[in-house]
Amino acid sequence: LKVMGEFLKGQKRCLSLRLLPNELSNFTSLTTPNLCGCLKLTSLPNELGNLTSLSKLNLSICLSLKFLPNGLGNLTSLTKINLNGSSSLKSFLNGLGNLTSLTSLNLNWYLSLTLLLNELNNLMSLKIFDLNRYSSLTSLPNRLKNLKSLTKIDLSKCSYLISLTLFNLSLCLSLPFLPNRINNLISLTKFNLYYYLSLIILLNKLD
Repeated sequence: LKVMGEFLKGQKRCLSLRLLPNELSNFTSLTTPNLCGCLKLTSLPNELGNLTSLSKLNLSICLSLKFLPNGLGNLTSLTKINLNGSSSLKSFLNGLGNLTSLTSLNLNWYLSLTLLLNELNNLMSLKIFDLNRYSSLTSLPNRLKNLKSLTKIDLSKCSYLISLTLFNLSLCLSLPFLPNRINNLISLTKFNLYYYLSLIILLNKLD
């Protein structure tokens, strides 16, 4: 257990790790487990949902990880989830909407995962939402407008968004800038910028 504890805290890496022990629930003080690069890790124990002290969960580049335990929705202290490059995941965690302390969600390099977009509505603390290379994304949910704390959303290389026809940024009073690649949205027919105070920045991008 001592070695496993050091590993989970990021002090050790184990590229051949396939499973985590059920005894994981003994690490009640664990706050930031680092499972980055566990290439052969296929699943996580349900007991992970009992570690209510977790504040950050790094599962990036877990290429063989296919499922997340349902109990993750109980980790209401989580502020950051990094699933960058874990492209084998078949489903996202149930109870995403319970993670009201979440400020950063990284789904970079997702290939075919269906995200529970309806649950985004409750993530009022979310500031950073990374969907870079989320290749199955074809549209943006209307509920994004309710994420009042959002400061950054990365949609770069979401190739199917090229068919986006409506982009509504009305009343985005604090939005400082728009991405350089906005001119790639060649199917865009409606672009609502009502009360967008940084319009001069946008005009430079559309030249």
